[in-house]
Amino acid sequence: MFASEDLLAFVEGSPAAVAVHDRTAWVDLYARDGVVNDPVGSRPHQGHDAIARFYDTFIAPNTIEFHVEHDMVSGMSVVRDLSLTITMSAGAAVTVPMHLRYDLVDDDGSLEIARLAAHWELASMIGQLLRGGFAGVRSSIALTPQMIGNQGVSGLVGFMSGLRSVGAKGKSVAADRLRSDHDGATFEKFIAAGRTVSATVRWGTERGVVFVNFAPGSLTVESVTLFR
Repeated sequence: MFASEDLLAFVEGSPAAVAVHDRTAWVDLYARDGVVNDPVGSRPHQGHDAIARFYDTFIAPNTIEFHVEHDMVSGMSVVRDLSLTITMSAGAAVTVPMHLRYDLVDDDGSLEIARLAAHWELASMIGQLLRGGFAGVRSSIALTPQMIGNQGVSGLVGFMSGLRSVGAKGKSVAADRLRSDHDGATFEKFIAAGRTVSATVRWGTERGVVFVNFAPGSLTVESVTLFR
């Protein structure tokens, strides 16, 4: 049985490997059939080969800084409320508000990541790049051949499917539901990724993250999951 501190220490291995560009260490954090869904709403990457290609496309060329505000552990899941500062190879820098969920498994006494779900808004990140002047445009242009080279045209299409989400309407529905269900709590940092809206929640000095999942093709709330 792992303590919360064990899970947090293990998850911290991800930004540690990213900081020193250690591809092997980062990929090996994942189970053999592990899944990276980054951003949620895009096509997931499953298995070490696919996860390694994800690393080569989105991590290897860039400098990524993690700014973690709060961590939560529930069972074998770790949720991080954070933002990333990503400086791309062409010089553009973007700041991406994010909620990360790591679902971990115990493989014969060793922790592994079964699934990473990264909740952030692809459209907002692209908007930052396009407003970033020449460096931003150059970074956007450079990303396309990187993606096709590492993942093929289908990988590019799969990534761009992350642009589809429940959007502003989903955020509004989620906000109404959350405020109705949690009297006295305040909600901020709403993120629409795929069929899910995540938000930071506060009760006085306490804080957490909540995920509101919508049914396929509608704005009907299917489930609400709270981490605190």
